[in-house]
Amino acid sequence: MKSQRLTYNVVYQAEPEGGYTATVPSLPGCITYGRTIDEAMTMVKDAITGYLASMRKHGETIPSDERTLAGTIDVLDRTKSRAKRLAYA
Repeated sequence: MKSQRLTYNVVYQAEPEGGYTATVPSLPGCITYGRTIDEAMTMVKDAITGYLASMRKHGETIPSDERTLAGTIDVLDRTKSRAKRLAYA
């Protein structure tokens, strides 16, 4: 079987107790953890490989994030300031 390079977006979340959880949004349930960001990156590659192997075994279509754009956006949370205004109104 010919190898193919696939691209996936990964979200790394710093955990309060330490370490990082890595989640692959386009592969539901593909989540892993590492004590360091480097370990989390290594672990998520392994998790993705296993996830894709299971999909192939079950004849499922392999998704890719190759054409997906990911980004961040900042928003202003006015909930607290509005709540204070209403409380004093």
